[in-house]
Amino acid sequence: MKLLYDSPAAFREAPEKRIAVFGMSGLGKTVLSNKLRAQGDWFHYSVDYRIGTAYMGEHITDNLKRQAMQVPFLAELFRSDSIYIGSNITFDNLAPLSTFLGKPGDASNDGLPFAEYKRRQALHRRAEVNALLDTAPFIHRAQTLYGYPNFICDTGGSICEVVDPTDPDDEVLSALAAQTLTIWIESPEGHEAELIRRFKSNPKPIYYQPEMLDALWQGYLDDTGQSEAQVDPDAFAVHAFTKVIHHRAPIYEAMARNWGVSVTAADVESVRDAADAEEMIATALGTAAAKA
Repeated sequence: MKLLYDSPAAFREAPEKRIAVFGMSGLGKTVLSNKLRAQGDWFHYSVDYRIGTAYMGEHITDNLKRQAMQVPFLAELFRSDSIYIGSNITFDNLAPLSTFLGKPGDASNDGLPFAEYKRRQALHRRAEVNALLDTAPFIHRAQTLYGYPNFICDTGGSICEVVDPTDPDDEVLSALAAQTLTIWIESPEGHEAELIRRFKSNPKPIYYQPEMLDALWQGYLDDTGQSEAQVDPDAFAVHAFTKVIHHRAPIYEAMARNWGVSVTAADVESVRDAADAEEMIATALGTAAAKA
């Protein structure tokens, strides 16, 4: 796959630099994006924020209303259009989106019926694909409306679940590679174990490929002998996360090998400003060229 910038010099000399970063959670995608945005000439496009506002906002709000309608006092005010409710989703706080996705299992522990959970997963998949495909329009918008010459697309951790890096015609990756240099932030040794440790202390909703989710759910029911209504949502979430975290690593690697370049988490952590980031990316391009 031909990269948007075919050499370190091409990137350094480009008057308009456009990149997209991907990788596991906690490796610095958003931190790097914020550092570039702070320089004043980089536009930060957050895919997760776009998902939660443009494509899932109405679903999130409806879910909040559904909970509020269970309170008679609030229900009466909603019916008379006396109050309204909304989520305060931000680049750094995606809790409303996570809460909507939920976890399957025992309703008394805030679990969802598995069919409803799958419906919400499907909504998220469509929203994520659409938000990723919105990268090109936002590059144009950033330049023509706001005057930003440079652009960083901060992808969500689940991008690897909606693409096929072995398909040269993959819709999402083709669109991203045509407009940006895609950059994988490699996980340091032990990062998967740290992610699992963090997840166990605070299990959060996550997106899964449909086939994998079905297999994980049925396997969990078979192994535990529980019915759907008996499943502890957090226990299943931890079980599923430990499986999916190992499943994602080789997909990220293939994305970088076939569609972009890679940097290490340590590289990203050492970035102080845009100049550091640009030098890091130029070096990655040089490394990729040497391997070709």
